[in-house]
Amino acid sequence: MRRDVKKHQKNVPLRQSNQPTPARRKSTDRLASSRSPIVGDLCLAMNAIAPLSAAADWDNVGLLVGDRAWLARRVLLTIDLTAAVLDEAAAGRFDTVVSYHPVVFKATKRLVIDRRQQEGIAAECLARRIAVYSPHTALDAAPGGTNDTLAGLAGLTTLQPFSSAAAGPAQCKVVVFVPDSALDAVAEAVFAAGAGRIGAYEKCSYRLNGQGTFFGTESTDPAVGHKGRLERVDEVRLEVICAADPAAVREVTAAIRSAHPYEEPAFDIYPLVAIPRLSAGQGRIGRFEKATTLGTLAARLKKMTGATAAAIVGDRRASLTRGLVCVGAAGDLPFAIPGGIGGGDVIVTGEMRHHDALRVQRCGATALVLGHWTSERPVLGPLSKALAQTLPDATIALSLADADPLVGE
Repeated sequence: MRRDVKKHQKNVPLRQSNQPTPARRKSTDRLASSRSPIVGDLCLAMNAIAPLSAAADWDNVGLLVGDRAWLARRVLLTIDLTAAVLDEAAAGRFDTVVSYHPVVFKATKRLVIDRRQQEGIAAECLARRIAVYSPHTALDAAPGGTNDTLAGLAGLTTLQPFSSAAAGPAQCKVVVFVPDSALDAVAEAVFAAGAGRIGAYEKCSYRLNGQGTFFGTESTDPAVGHKGRLERVDEVRLEVICAADPAAVREVTAAIRSAHPYEEPAFDIYPLVAIPRLSAGQGRIGRFEKATTLGTLAARLKKMTGATAAAIVGDRRASLTRGLVCVGAAGDLPFAIPGGIGGGDVIVTGEMRHHDALRVQRCGATALVLGHWTSERPVLGPLSKALAQTLPDATIALSLADADPLVGE
């Protein structure tokens, strides 16, 4: 079994997300070397590489174990966080593990150290102060991520996702009008409430000078001017982005009311439409640059991934034109693409159910099944390079204990 994927690192390097950010530099943003990296830095770096907003809605991604304030000086990359990988992390003094598959997935009622249970391994990580981050389907969807890496190894070009992922979670724009003397206080209050975050940037806002008017009735007690007459006040229009979640909006508006000097501050909330990222999404469709057959492709990918139990659906002599790549378990995804699948198409995946294999045959297409773990492991090389660029003061290593639980004879 081949566990070292360093030779694959030259294939389809992970790209930073193209999500627009204020004053983004052309070169890759790097963590300042004036301090040791912390888990929060790792979270920002991973979200730039594989935005969590692109993950499947059923998934559990992001920081799953630990504290953002913990150190992340030594980071171990793995597909699965098994007991063997945990021992490797402890022995190597790794303080952070990036585990492609979530170490906690289902709702958990108790956390007790027990290596027979996945939640028990998570509990032990917590006890050892080892943080765990999982990108899973966010990395599948990311440009240069898990699917792009396998598609590159297959020799596919002009790649597109099965369907485009949204540019981010539902957001809204909060606009509040503030006198200049209270601007900084109100801005800091809404930032502390979670507003003003765009990608890896915080405290983002837009400010425009203008003039506001009001007339206070006899029942008012205006902080500026006097009741009973029309007042004109120089104000600043402060705009920030906020999650559209009702709880988040309530927290931000409460912060406005608390920090604003006016008895009745004026603010507006506008819903924003997420723009799809055409280069991100689940699965990949591409075309073979050179003519090939199912048998030739199988031999190529077995050699490049170290697959020990690859299986094919269809005739080895079948000529291939288009490839549909879906790492892990393909499920229904390849069958749901516009136009469907047919002759000349091959589905490259990690595992396939019996009845889905029959569907492939009925469509006149073919399939290459490499093994779930085997289809995903090659991404760790490009991921390590991308993290090393963003976290130059951290040691990034690939797990040697990470292994396919299914071993061919």
